[in-house]
Amino acid sequence: MTILGIDPGFGTMGYGIIEKDARGNCTAVDFGVVKTPPNENFAVRLCILEEGVNRIFDRFKPDEAAMEELFFSKNVTTGIQVAHARGVILLTCNKRCGRIFEYKPNQIKQALTGYGGADKGQMQRVVASHLRLSSIPRPDDAADALGVALCHAFTSRFASLYGVK
Repeated sequence: MTILGIDPGFGTMGYGIIEKDARGNCTAVDFGVVKTPPNENFAVRLCILEEGVNRIFDRFKPDEAAMEELFFSKNVTTGIQVAHARGVILLTCNKRCGRIFEYKPNQIKQALTGYGGADKGQMQRVVASHLRLSSIPRPDDAADALGVALCHAFTSRFASLYGVK
């Protein structure tokens, strides 16, 4: 099964593609980011995100997609922009494969490290270890997206609990 993990963002959206075999072993296929230019119009930036997600689907044809749920920080303006980006990403993923799942940040941390309060560095090291990578994936958004994909791979037998309704 090919899984697309997404770390949603307005300026930078991380993605990670993993392959899960019949024994549950996961391998990194690709990872990276889709960036939108900060000086570009808001609507154009959303279109760039849609085009980026479509390119990922065209290239890797994932069977399922998983995304981190929105986490609001103190900056509401940024949160609103990310919420718009998530909407575009959810819509595009749903149109392309119809199997999209969402996980809270602490669920992802719990699934990968056994501790829902793991820090970013610990998460990145665990992602690299699980995927047998020689170094921590960069940029951070891509490492986070691989973490989302791994969380889904580890918990997909409970997929009905996390699917977008």
